[in-house]
Amino acid sequence: MSKVLVLAESREGSLRNVSFEAIAAGKKISGGGEVVAVLLGDAAGEQAAELGAFGADRVVTVEHPHLKQYTSDGYGQALMAVIEQENPEAIVFGHTALGKDLSPKIAAKLQVGLVSDVTDIEGEGDEAIFIRPIYSGKAFEKVKLKDDVKFITVRPNNIAPLAKEEGRAAEVSSLSVDITNLRTIIKEVVRKSTDGVDLSEAKVVVAGGRGVKSADGFAPLKELADLLGGAVGASRGACDADYVDYSLQIGQTGKVVTPDLYIAAGISGAIQHLAGMSNSKVIVAINKDPEANIFKVADYGIVGDLFEVIPMLTEEFRAVLSK
Repeated sequence: MSKVLVLAESREGSLRNVSFEAIAAGKKISGGGEVVAVLLGDAAGEQAAELGAFGADRVVTVEHPHLKQYTSDGYGQALMAVIEQENPEAIVFGHTALGKDLSPKIAAKLQVGLVSDVTDIEGEGDEAIFIRPIYSGKAFEKVKLKDDVKFITVRPNNIAPLAKEEGRAAEVSSLSVDITNLRTIIKEVVRKSTDGVDLSEAKVVVAGGRGVKSADGFAPLKELADLLGGAVGASRGACDADYVDYSLQIGQTGKVVTPDLYIAAGISGAIQHLAGMSNSKVIVAINKDPEANIFKVADYGIVGDLFEVIPMLTEEFRAVLSK
């Protein structure tokens, strides 16, 4: 049995789903041992109870004004203090923008290996084997860590969180850390307008490519995504054409998503785009070209004009969901 440390992430006062998925991964790695969640921020204690309901045995919070916004220096100092106190046998982060930035820094300080972008775990405890995609998702490798501290990041939407147990409480403690000598101080964050579901954690993604033809062409895609409780994404071609912001780009140089349902409208299926969505559970492709590469990875294909097909799908979904 092992003690596993899990870094929980919050955004605008709410815990991200990947935090609960990381706890589930931690439970498997622990082999029946203790899972300790870590919350960093300027008011981290407010969210500790929810982590217990999703499986954390204990929660350690570190609160400091310098932790209000993420910096690798501030979070690095706070997390190293928690690691020194807890001395875990394994550490789990989400494979998010924060996790991808912070995990190599912590791994280097601990002088241990790091397995990033884990999509599944076979076995448990000391026998745990970590599965991750390589070569832009064309193959998968299985990794078994021999370091004293196992360190992984888990891809969002791949490892199912444990069922929420209302009333399950975790022991909560706080750690005081003196955070000094920051090389970066964030004074203001200006966010682009991204109302709705977080693209990287969405269960449904409706994505458009150059075939959408214009910024206005994304309106029916957004309508369908909103109806299904999902998010809108785009290919690099659509972003390059200035139809949508680059924050919605999916692919090798954009976000990697693994939703339950991925609807690709007017996307040809360039290999760079497939690298960001090919592991989606169900892929529906809509394209006028029957030879489009996107159909090779699609579970369902519709050859037709997206401006005719998307409204029809929207109306059909609306009728089904209203019953």
